[in-house]
Amino acid sequence: MHPILFEIGNWPVYSYGVLLAIAYLAGLQLAVVRARRAGLDAARVMDLGIYLIIAALVGAKLMLVLTDFSYFSSNPAELLSLVRAGGVFYGGLIVSFLTGLWLVRRYKLPIWSAADMYAPGIALGHVIGRLGCLLAGCCYGRPTDVAWGLTFTDPVAAANVGTPLGIPLHPTQLYDAGAELLILIVLLATERRGRGFAGRTFWLYILLYAISRFVVEIYRGDPRGTLMGFSTSQFVSLVIAPIAVVMLLRLRGAAGASVSARR
Repeated sequence: MHPILFEIGNWPVYSYGVLLAIAYLAGLQLAVVRARRAGLDAARVMDLGIYLIIAALVGAKLMLVLTDFSYFSSNPAELLSLVRAGGVFYGGLIVSFLTGLWLVRRYKLPIWSAADMYAPGIALGHVIGRLGCLLAGCCYGRPTDVAWGLTFTDPVAAANVGTPLGIPLHPTQLYDAGAELLILIVLLATERRGRGFAGRTFWLYILLYAISRFVVEIYRGDPRGTLMGFSTSQFVSLVIAPIAVVMLLRLRGAAGASVSARR
């Protein structure tokens, strides 16, 4: 755990911010490389990716406010803390997805083929981003007595994000990073197997992430909003998982019908 990497004068450089920047750049670069290999316009994929990053940042912070609205409404000055806060991943994913649907038409890119280009990059970026969470102490787990529990000690993390100190906690940051790494491997390993179709990689990512996030949330210990007895992220997972299944079936069926029509 190392919330502050170094200081420039009296200005601290936070590890989370550095890792988040690396995460976005690595994810975008992977998308561009994949676009070149797929014969898509890499420059347009790069431009679109920059807008998606901005949308993700805005969406993540917006959902953070919505999930803890009572706190921010009672303490409006704390809105300034959003500058250093990462936000809620699902908020960034949803807003960037909606932004992407609008922009791909403007950039004249095939919607689901473009989405497939970004999906592994999102997974890669999330792996790196969660390591940033680990260094910062945010997104921490519940108290535990398992052998792999992590004990945080840095008072900066306690002051910034309320990390409990001196108590073994589930390393939920590593749980999430590990799950994303496995998802990334699955996406890349299965992409060219079986009968492929545009949108398969993207919606498979959404499905696998929804499942893994629902499970990891069980072990989270940081304060989060709730809906119908579930954490906000669990509730979103329950909504988007069946949507992902439906989209996979629809796109697979449409691709099959197109192949049959050409015969």
